[in-house]
Amino acid sequence: MLRPAFRLPRAHAAPTHFGRCRKLPALALLAVFPAGAVEVHLQFAALERMLSKQVFTQDGRKYVKGSEKTRCNFAYLEQPKFQGKDGRLVIRARFSGRSSLNMFGQCVGLGDAFTVVITATPVFQQGNVGLAGVSAVSDGKNGFYIRRVCQALSSSLSRDFHYPLASEAQRALEDPGMQPDYRRELRQFRVSEIRVTNDALVLVVDFELTVK
Repeated sequence: MLRPAFRLPRAHAAPTHFGRCRKLPALALLAVFPAGAVEVHLQFAALERMLSKQVFTQDGRKYVKGSEKTRCNFAYLEQPKFQGKDGRLVIRARFSGRSSLNMFGQCVGLGDAFTVVITATPVFQQGNVGLAGVSAVSDGKNGFYIRRVCQALSSSLSRDFHYPLASEAQRALEDPGMQPDYRRELRQFRVSEIRVTNDALVLVVDFELTVK
């Protein structure tokens, strides 16, 4: 799973004067660093790998009908590609399908192939980056069968695709291997803004890091 690089603000300690006191009592250190807005850029190439791992799981394909074993009656998508348009994510994928009968080892019936265009709005809910308002249409084709395929795909992407941003941030920032002498705790993690650029999904995050 991709781990974004979080840059923490430097802690600037106030100068301490020891002229009158040679020994200081041991104190429990509790420092709280509120981070300014941090931008996490999820490049489209990374989103494509996430989508392939979570949704396009059968040899790089997402079957919406049948499987690789039903060679005469199937429908699947493959080769998803992300882009941004008007503040939304656009996913283009190749659709291949066949609805036919197996007669004496031969597939008798019609097949089709076209590009499906999926649009969605990225959202942050319950610690996860997901997709809302998903709609899928064919690129230049129509029909009852195509509409059913696009409807099934829209429901599947809304349900199956997610990126656990909050838990990934917690894992990265609380990693005991970074500074084993100081335990860190991530608090109040939230996403204040989501933008779609020409090459990435940008999330503006705020959080508080406590060092103990």
